[in-house]
Amino acid sequence: MKTEGQSKSAASSVSDVGAWGMNIVSSVGLIMANKQLMSPNGFAFGFATTLTGFHFTVTALVGLVSNAAGYSASKHVPFWELLWFSIVANMSITGMNLSLMLNSVGFYQISKLSMIPVVCVLEWILHSKRYSKEVKMAVGVVVLGVGVCTVTDVKINAKGFLCASVAILSTSFQQISIGSLQKKYSIGSFELLSKTAPIQAVSLIITGPFIDYFLSGKLLSDYKLSTGAFFFILLSCSLAVFCNMSQYLCIGRFSAVSFQVLGHMKTVCVLMLGWMLFDSELTVKNILGMALAILGMVVYSWAMEVEKQANSKAITHMKDNFSEEEVELLKQINIDTSLKNVALGDSKV
Repeated sequence: MKTEGQSKSAASSVSDVGAWGMNIVSSVGLIMANKQLMSPNGFAFGFATTLTGFHFTVTALVGLVSNAAGYSASKHVPFWELLWFSIVANMSITGMNLSLMLNSVGFYQISKLSMIPVVCVLEWILHSKRYSKEVKMAVGVVVLGVGVCTVTDVKINAKGFLCASVAILSTSFQQISIGSLQKKYSIGSFELLSKTAPIQAVSLIITGPFIDYFLSGKLLSDYKLSTGAFFFILLSCSLAVFCNMSQYLCIGRFSAVSFQVLGHMKTVCVLMLGWMLFDSELTVKNILGMALAILGMVVYSWAMEVEKQANSKAITHMKDNFSEEEVELLKQINIDTSLKNVALGDSKV
C-alpha cells in the first residue's frame, strides 16, 4: 500500500520524465526541421535570427490565447526584469549565430560544452551553490564524451572568440535567470514564457533581418517562399513552442546545470538521426564519444539521486531536533546560513 508521500513522489517522477521527454523530442525535431528548411539542399532559408523571431511570435500568440481562455494565470513580474531577461536571451541567440559564422565547427562545439562549467561557476558566485565530487566527475565525463564525438577541427580568431564568450555568458545567465525568476515571483514556467516571448518576438522580428543580412549577405525580401518552405516554417514554429515550454519547465523543476548536462542527450540523438536520415558519417570515434556521454549522464543522474536522499535525511534530522515553530522562524529570519543550506540540499565539497 503506497503512502501519500510515495504517490506524490511517483507522480513527480512521471512529470520529470515527461518534461525531459518533451524537451528532447521537440528539440531534436526542431533541429531536423530547421536543417531541412535552412540547408542549401533543402529550402535554403538562411535567416536563422528572423526564424527565431517567428518562433517567439507563435509562442507569444499561444500564451495570449491561453491567458484569454483562462488556462493559465497571469502573475505580476516587473517589466524591467522581463526586459533585462529578453535582452540577455537575444544576446544569447545573436551571439550563438555569430559564433557559428566566425568560428570553426570544432571551436563552436567547444564553446557550447563550456557552458556547463560556466553555469556551475555562476551558480556558485550568484547563489553560493556547491557540487559534490560525484556530480563534478559526471559533468567532466559528459563534457569529454560529447567533445570526443562532436569536436573536429579547432581554429580560433579574436572576433569569433569574443562572440563565443558573449554567447556563453548570456546563455548561462539566461538559463539561471529562468529558474530564479520562477522562484522569486512564484510563477509557472509557461506563465513566465508568455511574458518574455512577446518582448523577444518584437525585438527579433525588427532586428533579425538586419542581423541575418550581416551573417549571410542575403535580404529576406529577396527570398522566394515556396509551399514547402512555408510548411517547414510552420512546423519549425510549432516545435519551437514545445521546445521553449519544455526548456522553462525543465529548468524550473531541476536546475540550469541539470538542463545542460542531460540536454546533451539531444546531441547524441541528432548524431544518430543524422546518420539514419541524412547519411551523415558515423565513425568509431563518434560511437565511443556518445557511449561516454551517456555513461556520464547516467552517473550524473545517480549522483543527483544520492544527494537528494542525503538532503531528505538532513531535513528529517533538522525537523526531529527543532519544533515546527523554530524551523519556520529560522527560515523566515534567515539567521543560520549553514542550516539553510542543509534544508535546501546544498552539498559541500
